[in-house]
Amino acid sequence: MGYMEEYRFWLEDPYFDEDTKAELKSIADDQAQIEDRFYKELEFGTGGLRGVIGAGTNRMNIYTVRKATQGLANYIIKAGTQSKGVAIAYDSRHMSPEFADEAGLCLAANGIKAYVFDALRPTPELSFALRTLGCTAGIVVTASHNPPEYNGYKVYWEDGAQVTSPRDKEIINEVRNVTDYNSVKTMSKEDAVKDGLYETIGKEIDDKYMVELKKQIIHPEIIKQVADDIKIVYTPFNGTGNIPARRILDEIGFKNVYVVPEQELPDPDFTTLEYPNPEDPKAFTLALKLAKEVGADIVLATDPDADRLGIYAYDTKSKDYIPFTGNMSGMLIADYVLSERTNTGTMPENPMLVKTIVTTNMADVIVKKYGVDMIEVLTGFKYIGEQIKWALEKGDHNYVFGLEESYGCLAGTHARDKDAIVAVMLLCEVAAWCKSKGITVWDRMVEMYEEYGYFKETQYSLTLKGVEGSKQIAAIMEKLRNDPPAKLGDYTVLKFRDYDRNIIKDMSTGETTETGLPASNVLYFELNDDSWCCARPSGTEPKLKFYMGVKGNSIEDAASKNEALTQAVKALL
Repeated sequence: MGYMEEYRFWLEDPYFDEDTKAELKSIADDQAQIEDRFYKELEFGTGGLRGVIGAGTNRMNIYTVRKATQGLANYIIKAGTQSKGVAIAYDSRHMSPEFADEAGLCLAANGIKAYVFDALRPTPELSFALRTLGCTAGIVVTASHNPPEYNGYKVYWEDGAQVTSPRDKEIINEVRNVTDYNSVKTMSKEDAVKDGLYETIGKEIDDKYMVELKKQIIHPEIIKQVADDIKIVYTPFNGTGNIPARRILDEIGFKNVYVVPEQELPDPDFTTLEYPNPEDPKAFTLALKLAKEVGADIVLATDPDADRLGIYAYDTKSKDYIPFTGNMSGMLIADYVLSERTNTGTMPENPMLVKTIVTTNMADVIVKKYGVDMIEVLTGFKYIGEQIKWALEKGDHNYVFGLEESYGCLAGTHARDKDAIVAVMLLCEVAAWCKSKGITVWDRMVEMYEEYGYFKETQYSLTLKGVEGSKQIAAIMEKLRNDPPAKLGDYTVLKFRDYDRNIIKDMSTGETTETGLPASNVLYFELNDDSWCCARPSGTEPKLKFYMGVKGNSIEDAASKNEALTQAVKALL
């Protein structure tokens, strides 16, 4: 059907409720709106669904959620694992509880038991819960750090990680095969509970999750030593982190934790936030104000589904708070974990650290110091989770730490996704360790730069919305793929990696080798002077993302090189 036929179908078919039809009637004279809502199905990608909430095939609503869940249910039944059930969690966004229930009731109608949390929970706790309950899969209803008009739906498999190849593509095919909305099953909640196909979960999972987090603490004695002196400001950005982050800090002994009151409780409109993203400096405005009032050592923020952590640390020289990128905070925690596990004799045999291809190259230097093997994977924490699974299956490595540049990391194997709650706990332990040494967290970061090198990374995103935007992004990627630049500003492209075509091309000799990683629409340019650039379309937003990294001789030199490389990328576009 064309988009107008689809629009009329939704207006006329009795399957759709009257509120949905009223919303669609209100745009009857807006051709552009109708086209945008119906020109395609909301794409069920490798991570699931994400889109603007509203009526239409290209929107997040109860019907698209049900349809996606029917496809997942069909896949589970074909796999023969329906008896294990599915765990479901959700965040603080508009319609999150409703979408979680719709998914649960669709599963129940297909004979698959749904374990649904009683209230909002962090994404990493869902990963933990499905493994604890022995489920075949998990669903998280969240749009992470997207603006308030968005919501989403992520699918996890029984190992606790988001689905990877080939399972992701197989599930996508099952979802695409559900072409008739009227074929989607559902049932009443009352009947689902009565039939034992819908169970509410909560405190019992929370308690077990806390136990697992505490296993990652290395120096509880240092936390007790400085607990009275250290001050922490925290904001959950009106999301899921508030209760678990405060609970874990309280239970391990931190006494002075100040929560930003305006951002403490769930708020689907994110009223005080332009963008609920720990990467956005403006999002820290209220937290930094509170930090200055109380004299905080560190300022922490978790995104709405609490899988990513942003931080600022106090600098005694400038008397100001210094922002940390995800690479910086990840390296700070990684170096602490590797050094202190080595020093205390608690490092496992054959340890490994896993990072994505767009994560800082400082990790390469750190792992060499501690004799830890490093494994590099494609962008997306699901690939880090996959490495944990393989290491356990093969018995050749013990996972110690994993991180990606986008403010996500994981210590331990209790979850198979990035976990901002364990990151909050460990970052506060790092701050306590620094306090015991008479230095700040920023002082420690400077020490690391001096020891390992002045690495600096940045990101530039080109936002191109709608139908034409998608075409433009595809055209830019195709041009870069077929005609890779020989230079980026003053930088020479030494090697060009095309992960979709599985080739690494030496630009001087023309010789090609394989990437060794799964096919993905990602292009990577290895540059001279320890620099690099990577391009990939976002899987969740209408953006073309460019990641860049340099190594300088000082903080100022690295910043200058980073800016020059960013300008070179902009000029290329």
